[in-house]
Amino acid sequence: QTRGIFAGGQVHPANSDIIDFVTFSSTANAIDFGNLSVARRNLIGNGNQTRGIFAGGQTPTVQDVIDYITISETGNAVDFGNLTSARKQLAGTASSPTRSLFFGGDTGSFTDVIDFITIPTTGNAQDFGDLRNAMIMPSGVSSSTRALIMGGANPSALNSIDFVTITTLGDVRDFGDLRE
Repeated sequence: QTRGIFAGGQVHPANSDIIDFVTFSSTANAIDFGNLSVARRNLIGNGNQTRGIFAGGQTPTVQDVIDYITISETGNAVDFGNLTSARKQLAGTASSPTRSLFFGGDTGSFTDVIDFITIPTTGNAQDFGDLRNAMIMPSGVSSSTRALIMGGANPSALNSIDFVTITTLGDVRDFGDLRE
């Protein structure tokens, strides 16, 4: 990756539609990339080497929007499709070269939903499986084949680590526990 890209958020009191980027090989201020299709906060970013994905969030209403950008170009985000349910505070930092996963979140109550999209295409997210616990704000990491989802809250902090194999569908399986 040559660029770090970040989008949305809240510039009190308004939501932001700003997409900025930095070039990893230099030290400088962020540069304007473009704009999201909907100004929102509490969204998640994800993607692969080619595309950046931004999903969910709130405007203040909870959103099901999925946008994408082409990382090597600048410009406004384009509509990709929709999540299976509108939600905020989800985790989505797990992807392979072809799939992005979106875990949990807040639909008005905590959810155990796992959605996936196929990054090189466009279209609505599909059901991947379920988490063991309905939760908000979990963390996710991945290799190109396995995604780990950890922590989160329901309503108190969770210490579980679960995993899925990105190329298959199904519910999470136990990986272990966080130290605290």
